[in-house]
Amino acid sequence: MVWKRSTRATGGRSGDGVIGMLENRVETVVVVGAGVYGAAVSDSLARRGARVVVVDAGAPASGTSGATFSWTNSCGKKPRAYHDLNVASMEAHRRLAAVRPRADWYHEGGNLEWADDDAGSAKLREKVDGVLDYGYQAHWLTRAEALDLEPDIDPAQLPDEIAFFPREGWIEPARLVGHLLASAVSSGAELVRNVAVTDVEVAAGKVRAVRLASGRRLPADAVVNCAGPQAGRIAELAGLELPMRNTRGVLIYTSPVAVSVSCVVHAPRVHLRPDGAGRLLLHTAEIDDAVRVSANGEISVEPSAVEEVMEAGRAIYPAIRSATVESVRVGERPIPGDGLPVLGRVAELPNFHFAVSHSGATLCVHAGDLVAGEALGEDHTDTLAPFRFERL
Repeated sequence: MVWKRSTRATGGRSGDGVIGMLENRVETVVVVGAGVYGAAVSDSLARRGARVVVVDAGAPASGTSGATFSWTNSCGKKPRAYHDLNVASMEAHRRLAAVRPRADWYHEGGNLEWADDDAGSAKLREKVDGVLDYGYQAHWLTRAEALDLEPDIDPAQLPDEIAFFPREGWIEPARLVGHLLASAVSSGAELVRNVAVTDVEVAAGKVRAVRLASGRRLPADAVVNCAGPQAGRIAELAGLELPMRNTRGVLIYTSPVAVSVSCVVHAPRVHLRPDGAGRLLLHTAEIDDAVRVSANGEISVEPSAVEEVMEAGRAIYPAIRSATVESVRVGERPIPGDGLPVLGRVAELPNFHFAVSHSGATLCVHAGDLVAGEALGEDHTDTLAPFRFERL
């Protein structure tokens, strides 16, 4: 299925200087993947005046972007360059939400976190001290101050000190993807859904075209690999080896419930946040171990593990005792081999670019804009040097 608009825009965010270069020769860029990264890269490219074709093997946001906790943060992320990239990316979300009409995907309510034992408390104090050294906003709240923010928490569940990170929040990935792709298409991009990439043609040290399962051949001046968990396969088609150590994450979505939750909450036995229309989204690292894969590849989650997480949520918010499990989703997190993002051009194949990482919900708008700029000839080495493909 192809969704296409023929009108073109000449505006851009940080790429205005490239527009003049493109007036005489429109660059054709193929973006592989229509999740948060693919949508952000495509929108940035189209606004710079490039001819963009974004291709996804499924529907937009149907992969990792449709099953993510999508917490926007730089809370304890290391090394410093990675922390700074996340902070800049949080600011990019704020700017985008401020200038785009109907920016209903972005929620900056802050993040509450606490521990219930000495080891956990020491680890949390170390994290808070670390981010404060970086100039990141963090505060210690009393129980009463935390209840001012989250009045429906059971006070008995709170310790005397709770960490609060006020500039953190969460996004609704599907809404963000839809907005960015609609913006890209209105600027002339073409969206190809439900068609897999089967080959990347390389000749004389450059990518020349991308071939699709439909038989279509897409000539390309540049290719951006935003394929998430499938990024290694796409890289291999281009003759590159991208080591990935993807993991599965389990998310529990409740039925709508009348409870006041505005923050992201990281309690000792459950992490949760609002998810719109009165629903809550719950997760723990432990429940990820409850994923089971059958002989025929069917993925399921142990019901007892789901109930354990729900009970932990009910202990924190007694008002959600009437909530039921509406759905359980298992997402695959795209994690490059050393855990850090892979961003920007490839030295040996200079018109092939990556936008692949964990924390894509936080990074996508800012990092996607940088990668789009490099696909059109800009140099963002100052920012992207620590995240180049070649380090792997």
